Amino acid sequence: MFSLHDADPQPGLVLDRAGTVLQANPSALKLAGDCGLDNSQTLLPINTTSLIQACLQQNRAIEDVESRIPGHTLVWTLIPDSKQGLVLLRGRDATREMQVRDEAIQSSRLYRLITENTTDLISRHAPDGRFIDATPASWRLLGYWPEELRDRTLEEVFPDDRISERLAETRNRLRDDGYATMTLEIRHRDGSHRWFEIASRAIRETYTGAVVEVVSVSRDITARVESEENNRRLADELARAARLATLGELASSIAHEMNQPLATIVNFASASQRYLKSAENSPEALERVDDGLGKIIHHANRASEVIKRLRAFLSKGRKRTAPVALNDVISEVARLCHWEADKAGIRLRERLSPTSPIVTADPVLLEQVLINLIRNGIEATLDAREAPEAASDTPATITLASSINSQGEPLIEVTDEGSGLDEQAIRQMFQPFYTSKPQGLGIGLSMSRSIIEGFGGFLDAYPAETGGLTLTCRFPASAARPANPPTETHPDD
Repeated sequence: MFSLHDADPQPGLVLDRAGTVLQANPSALKLAGDCGLDNSQTLLPINTTSLIQACLQQNRAIEDVESRIPGHTLVWTLIPDSKQGLVLLRGRDATREMQVRDEAIQSSRLYRLITENTTDLISRHAPDGRFIDATPASWRLLGYWPEELRDRTLEEVFPDDRISERLAETRNRLRDDGYATMTLEIRHRDGSHRWFEIASRAIRETYTGAVVEVVSVSRDITARVESEENNRRLADELARAARLATLGELASSIAHEMNQPLATIVNFASASQRYLKSAENSPEALERVDDGLGKIIHHANRASEVIKRLRAFLSKGRKRTAPVALNDVISEVARLCHWEADKAGIRLRERLSPTSPIVTADPVLLEQVLINLIRNGIEATLDAREAPEAASDTPATITLASSINSQGEPLIEVTDEGSGLDEQAIRQMFQPFYTSKPQGLGIGLSMSRSIIEGFGGFLDAYPAETGGLTLTCRFPASAARPANPPTETHPDD
C-alpha cells in the first residue's frame, strides 16, 4: 500500500477506485486549510474519478493534470497500483509557472496580431542582410510573400547598384553605432517605383558585441515624397508669379535700361549715315563711320545683356544652384534697380567685401530676394521722407553691403533710412500675408526668407544706425576668393 511521508513539501493523496480520499499528507491538508477549502478532496481536478479509472485500467501513470483553486494552480501526477486498486496523486504548486506561460501566450498572441496587421514591413536579417523573416506586409510593399523572402539577400530583392552602395554604408553604421536610417527609391516587383524609409537596429551578442541579427521597420513614404515634390513645384510657380509681379513694378527701370542703348545706337547710326555721304570728299569720314559702327555693336550687346538678364530672371523651372559671387549679384541687382531708386530720389550705395564671398545658390532666386529687399527699403525710405517732421535736403541712401562675419559666414546687408520697426513688428514682418502696406500682399519677405533658408542660410532684420532697418541674408560658411579693395560706388559711376 502507498505510504505518504509527513516531510514531503508537496501535497500527496491516496485514493481508491471510486475517487475517495484514503490518505492525505500534512502538506495537502495545510494547503486546503490555507485556501479555505473544506477538505483535501477539493484540491483535485473535477474529473479525478475518470482519470483514476483510466489510470488503473491502462496500468500507467498520468502526468501534468491541472487543477485550479483560489490563488493556486496545481499540477498532479497519478501513479496506479492495479493490484490494490489504489492511485497515488502527487501534486506540485505551478502557480508562478502557469502565470509565466499565460503571459507568454498573451504576448505571443499580441505580437502576432500586431505583425500580421501592421501596414509597415517588419523584417529580420542576418548580418549580411539576408532575410530571416518578414511580416505579411511584404506582399503589399514589395510584391513578395514572407516565404519567398526568406534566405534572400537585399541585393536580390533590390537589384540596383546605387541601392547596393547605400546598403553597404548602412551595414557599416549598424556595426559602429547599432542604429541606422535611410531613405531609398526602390522598384516593386510589379515594376513600379516607390520610396521607402527604413529604420534598422542591430542585435548584438552579449559577450563579444558582434552583430548577430538586424531588425528593420520599412515604411512606404511614396505619397509623402510626391506631396513634397508637388509642394516644391507649387513653390516654384509662386516664386515665378512673384517675379512676374516684380517685373511689372520694375517696368520703368527696364524701359530705362533698354532706352539708353537703343537711343545711343540710333544716334551713332544717324551720324554714320552722314559721314558716309561725305566720304567721297572727306576720306577721314570713313574712320568715323568705323568708330560709330564699333560703338553701335557695343551698345547693341549691352541691350542684349539686358534682355538675357530679364529672361533669366523670368525663367521657369527647377532651382539651379551653383557657386555665386555675392559682389557680382549685388552689382547686377543695383544696375537693375537704380532707375527706380533715382526716380524716388534715393541713391544706391555699394560696400563690397575685399574678398568676394562665394555661396552656393540659385543666382536668379538670389537676385529676386535682393530686389524685394531693395524695393522694401525704397518704400520705407520714401514713407519716412514724406512725414512732415522729416524734411531734409540730404539725399536718402540705401546701402548694399557684402561681408564675412567672425564665424566665416557670408553676409548681404541692405540698410535703408526709413522709420524702422519695433521688436514685435520685426518678428511679424516675415510671417506670410502680414503687411503694413494698404496694397501689399505680405508674401515678399516671407518668400525671401524661405528662399534663403533653402540655400541653408537665414534672413533676419534689426534696427540700423540710420534709424531704419538692416535686412541681413546670412549664408553657410564657404570659401572666398580675392577681389578688388572695398568700394563705395553709385551704379552709374
